Amino acid sequence: MRPLAGLLWIGTLFLTVGRTRQSELSLYVSQPNLNATVEKNVLLSVAYTAKGVPVIRWKHTAAWGTTKIAEWKPGSYTNISDGYGDRVNVYRNGSLQILKVAMRDSGYYLVTVTEEFGTTIYGTILLNVSEIRYEDLHFVAVCFAFLTAVSAVLICLMWLCNKSLHLFQKERHPLPESATEETELQMIGC
Repeated sequence: MRPLAGLLWIGTLFLTVGRTRQSELSLYVSQPNLNATVEKNVLLSVAYTAKGVPVIRWKHTAAWGTTKIAEWKPGSYTNISDGYGDRVNVYRNGSLQILKVAMRDSGYYLVTVTEEFGTTIYGTILLNVSEIRYEDLHFVAVCFAFLTAVSAVLICLMWLCNKSLHLFQKERHPLPESATEETELQMIGC
């Protein structure tokens, strides 16, 4: 028995179908390209149809090599690689969730669904992880620092002007010594 396999392109959706006389297996990848920012959770969403319960495997491929992420048979067993143990969730429909993605998580994710009869189908998702840009926050911080410095200079200038005006008034209109002595005596109450 020779399996027949095909790949249908529907807009941005992929539907992979593999058929034999004994089994029918299909895999649906809803978003073949995903964009995410650092520290966000990402769902690599797929759905399969099969007569039996298949084995699902996920791998990550990047420039530095291929890494196994998880393998499971829904309702039977789940094996998650040590590097992903606390960072992934697996779902019965074949989907995989990666928690708090990092730049190193960028790359291709290959899902393999293998039925009991040996039929295997593949799906691929490209994940692009980017850093959060703080350019706007940086601009606000620089403007705030500049305005704070300008206000501090203006306050110092106002203080100097006030002191200069006080000294100028004393030089122009000095009080006679007797007037100051009388004022001091009146204040004391003598």
